[in-house]
Amino acid sequence: MLVLGASGEIGHAICRVLAQSGWSIDLHYSTNRGRVETLYEQLTARYPDQSFRPLQANLYRADDVARLSKEADGVRAVVVAHGIELLKLVTETTDEEMDYLWKVHVQSPIRILSTLSATMRSFDTSYVVMIGSIWGSAGAANEVIYSTVKGAQHAFVRAYAKEVAYSGMRVNGVAPGWIDTAMNEAFNEEDRKIAEDEIPLRTIGRPEDVAYSVDFLLSGKADYMTGEIINVNGGWYIS
Repeated sequence: MLVLGASGEIGHAICRVLAQSGWSIDLHYSTNRGRVETLYEQLTARYPDQSFRPLQANLYRADDVARLSKEADGVRAVVVAHGIELLKLVTETTDEEMDYLWKVHVQSPIRILSTLSATMRSFDTSYVVMIGSIWGSAGAANEVIYSTVKGAQHAFVRAYAKEVAYSGMRVNGVAPGWIDTAMNEAFNEEDRKIAEDEIPLRTIGRPEDVAYSVDFLLSGKADYMTGEIINVNGGWYIS
């Protein structure tokens, strides 16, 4: 299995939960080498019968994407948890920022999946899980470009699921709401309180909440699901 974005809080939690479920994992990171190497050491010590590999790649660079695709060949599942948020008005967003978000969230993951698809189809059952966002469905002012690329991820899940279903590949997504990660540190306590008041379950989510949904999709218990986006947001947005 390949987890894109293993160094982030959500990716980190996904790797821990999936390792506990018996998966061997290629741990992708872009810049946070130390965090992934620590995760690698911990997982290797705890699950000696499984295999773990840190793999570095900048998903904005085409040569890095091509190299990662070759290094990860042989995987049965891919979880796309890598992402960068952008808090800006559309009028303040540069072409370079738009290009960066598109490549990192959409183009590069799709290119990796395209390269790995032949191997993944060799398994009776294989899996793709994209970590989208509540804003990919609901949209958010001041995060329009981020909402756009997350919406593209959701659209990819629905379309690609139809294209590869004949080969036994399940393609689903998880759309987190407000999760307690560094990505949301830009918001102050007042913003957090407003969000908590709007969320029916009256609480901010944890990275593990996302990881458990991913684990379910890869467990074999969800094998009659494909093309679905699971909302993990405490009832904040219900589609």
